[in-house]
Amino acid sequence: GSPFEAGMIKGGIDQTMVEGASTLPYQIPNLRVSAHMAEVGVPTLWWRSVGSTHTAFSTETFLDQLADAAGVDPLVIRRKLLTKHPRHLAVLNLAAEKAGWDKPPAKGRTRGLAVHESFKSFVAHVVEVSMGEDGLPKVERVVVAVDCGIPINPDVIRAQLEGGMGFGLSAALFASVDLEDGRVVQSNFHDYRVLRINEMPDVEVHIVPSTEKPTGIGEPGTPPIAPAIANAWSKLTGQRVFSLPFTRAAAK
Repeated sequence: GSPFEAGMIKGGIDQTMVEGASTLPYQIPNLRVSAHMAEVGVPTLWWRSVGSTHTAFSTETFLDQLADAAGVDPLVIRRKLLTKHPRHLAVLNLAAEKAGWDKPPAKGRTRGLAVHESFKSFVAHVVEVSMGEDGLPKVERVVVAVDCGIPINPDVIRAQLEGGMGFGLSAALFASVDLEDGRVVQSNFHDYRVLRINEMPDVEVHIVPSTEKPTGIGEPGTPPIAPAIANAWSKLTGQRVFSLPFTRAAAK
């Protein structure tokens, strides 16, 4: 419904709806991606990282389900399926190494991971999650690895990845806009909860050395955080989360 719609839809598909899924890097012989439009009466537009906001969550949590079904470590299954995508693999391996994936986490914590490409940059997150007092995930630590080509300004890269991760974390845990009788229920920050500074986890950012041309860094830090948390939460509680935010899922 935006002014850009005519230029964005090709072959009946809005490319921003399927990006990140239609470009799935995993070596899966038969891949079909479809999109279904829903007329909800509410105008929508893009969120930080556009289509990757939802496709990273759906693809990376589903891959963990496949790993669970096969009895395979989620890092191992990704390594097997990413042999033809070395840049995905490099950030995944770097994040896993720096997070100590091969060592057990502290008592009461579990780890989850996710890797995703958006804006031609590659980002992996490994998170450590515990049970919060409110019954929601408490994200204790996030290890980020990024390949965005030649790192022109490493401080800016770190800042954008920390901010993008925090933005995605806030939305994954709390951010909910509800409609009642055609009106938005929330009106300000007293009833629209966002992440507070004391809820921000410890964050480490590791930059892959590269000679490739510089690529986007303002948005790629957001997509992997929600699926990484959901994957860790599944290990912690045995419960899979299929919709966000976690506050809504916990209320069911």
